[in-house]
Amino acid sequence: MLKRLRHRIAVFFSVIGPGFITAMVDNDAGGIYTYSQAGARFGYLPLWTLIPITILLIVTQEMCSRMGAVTGKGLSDLIREEFGLRTTFFVMTALVLTNLTNIMANFAGVASSLELFHVSRYISVPLSAIAVWLLVVKGTYRSVEKVFLGACSFYICYIISGVLVEPNWAEAALYSVRPVVMLDPDYITIVIGLVGTSIAPWMQFYLQAAVVEKGITAKEYAESRIEVIVGCIAMTVIAFFIIVACAGAIWTQRPRDIRDATDAALGLKPFGEYAYLLFCLGLFNASLFAASIQPLSTAYTVCEGLGFESGVNRRFREAPVFYWLFTLLIVFGAGTVLLPEFPLVKMILLSQVINGALLPLVLIFMVLLVNRKGLMHEWTNSRTYNAIAWTSVAILIGLTLALVAFTIRDL
Repeated sequence: MLKRLRHRIAVFFSVIGPGFITAMVDNDAGGIYTYSQAGARFGYLPLWTLIPITILLIVTQEMCSRMGAVTGKGLSDLIREEFGLRTTFFVMTALVLTNLTNIMANFAGVASSLELFHVSRYISVPLSAIAVWLLVVKGTYRSVEKVFLGACSFYICYIISGVLVEPNWAEAALYSVRPVVMLDPDYITIVIGLVGTSIAPWMQFYLQAAVVEKGITAKEYAESRIEVIVGCIAMTVIAFFIIVACAGAIWTQRPRDIRDATDAALGLKPFGEYAYLLFCLGLFNASLFAASIQPLSTAYTVCEGLGFESGVNRRFREAPVFYWLFTLLIVFGAGTVLLPEFPLVKMILLSQVINGALLPLVLIFMVLLVNRKGLMHEWTNSRTYNAIAWTSVAILIGLTLALVAFTIRDL
């Protein structure tokens, strides 16, 4: 029994990486801004969304991890093989456009977090872009993964910040389990944004590609599944503390919109220098972390979908399209942040809403693929998984249509 337990633990640590990294990087600059905005504007009311979001996140991440382990192929690769190149091209185009706004948002997060310490964005953004490029282009999957796992540990900053603010824990606990529904366009936008930033479409493509590149197979799948679940829960805990910190520091003083994530950090300053500094450190780490992952995810998606060689374990000359696309995304994303008076804040929140609107389309393809017997054999979805996935698709479509209706009405 003890020998078997040691073996399972050893296998778990050998597969840890893809699921945990994917879930944690979801708390990027756009995510931090969206969580901060939810807490600053609506206080503890949006906390109830985190439980259904966690369930949906676990289901979607587990499906991708399972498909990668069983088929040995990435998600865009499977979509191309099963649904054709035209459908794949449409999905990839939507993802690239959405991911571009996410990449801009993360370089904006790097700039704004260091500007609080009087470091010019004309220094911080180019240096960060170069560091991100060198990490991926010059590294291997193993070395890059170690750096990413190290970056995950810095998310504890948000937990400490939330505790230092001393929010109303009883109220936070109450609204974590009490659903609050309001026919308010701003509230609906935040709810869709919370779903979009917590379960972003790019995550599914990156996770499955990372599982394949790491070489995880159906034999190690049980341990990989645990890793995915642990990562999803950890991501939700971080989101909870960000919302609670901003509810306690900003909403209780005066409910308001915030301009960006650094505005949330400044809101924590009256509650202690450490709360403020830790929030800033977390924002910088999250932004730089995501600025590495999201261009990588986009490059994986496009190259798999179009049949080009891809992967961090390959050299530049072996996968030129993969690395050139990765490079262009970084250059464009970082370069846009350096433009004067660019509406980055509006684009950050818009990108999260677009994520929420695009997610149902990606989920539909995932559920159809994972239920194909010829593809997955005995590893197809259970009835419970299918019920959660299809219900989530219907709810997300309904929320998106409601948001569009409110927007048209207010024009």
